[in-house]
Amino acid sequence: MEFLFEAIAEDLPGPKWRSLFERLWESYERWFLQEGEKARPYYLSSMRAVRTHMPELLPTYERLVELSGGGDLQARFLSLYCPPPYLTGCSQAVWPGELPVLVRNYDYSPFLFEGVILKTAWNGRQVIAMSDCLWGVLDGMNEEGLALSLSFGGRREVGPGFGVPLVLRYILEFCTTTREAAKVLQRVPVHMTYNVTVLDRTGQFLTAYLAPDRPTLLLPLAVSTNHQKRVEWAKHAHATATVERQRFLTRRLRESVDSPDSLIQAFLRSPAYSTCYSRGFGTLYTAVYRPTLGKVDYLWPNRPWQQSFTEFEEGAYVLNFPDDGERWEVRPSRHK
Repeated sequence: MEFLFEAIAEDLPGPKWRSLFERLWESYERWFLQEGEKARPYYLSSMRAVRTHMPELLPTYERLVELSGGGDLQARFLSLYCPPPYLTGCSQAVWPGELPVLVRNYDYSPFLFEGVILKTAWNGRQVIAMSDCLWGVLDGMNEEGLALSLSFGGRREVGPGFGVPLVLRYILEFCTTTREAAKVLQRVPVHMTYNVTVLDRTGQFLTAYLAPDRPTLLLPLAVSTNHQKRVEWAKHAHATATVERQRFLTRRLRESVDSPDSLIQAFLRSPAYSTCYSRGFGTLYTAVYRPTLGKVDYLWPNRPWQQSFTEFEEGAYVLNFPDDGERWEVRPSRHK
């Protein structure tokens, strides 16, 4: 199955973001309304939620709503307040050496993935992030050297709160250290259970266990997969091998004393690397964030793509996700 993976740079929301919206809105509208329009919060409550919990983000939100056409439904969607539930796989780990590294695998369905790296400076600070829901963040880094990523936390509970990708966007726009990020993660409500790993350029890191129905836990954990302190959804845990992945990566981290290289390579091997694309949680990319250098590598088995704040390459690649027994293929795209 083929998929377009692209990189876009636009300092302020403008025609490039508008084009992205126009290309993806039909799919997002269908997802947003899957439980019926009445299941989603109205505009006023959505806007008020952004203003209450992430007020600094409100001008950017309003600008994106304007670019999207200013419609009621678009505004409700872009708030990411109480969106439909969604589940991912994902693994993430911190190598806390002299030049610390955050490594993550994003495991999800290629049919439900934007595949867009956005480089922006919406609020005066450069951010490179893997986009979700058109302005949320699956993983990313800002020019101050703060990097983070998310993984599903392995519980089905849903409650009032934001889709966590918007919380990650907020952190990258307005925080500079792991300590500042921790304060946001403790106070902004999320609608489902997620694990967020944060690393700053000094090497300070944490993993936050977020949930809609219990307090946030901030833990000095370097490895996180798809459960929290214990497995609470056995069927999902078994399907995604969350315990096996955590144990595997923890062992590889302990062995990576002098360099992160062997840990990074472990993310490209089973059980950390998943090929369950038909079941919705195959590994779509591996990201390696290097906060002290301002660089990130996006990896596939036969090709890396390096980006940085000083040398950011706009463009696109066609990814051919393999079925069983087939080989990966990544090739340049003529898409513009």
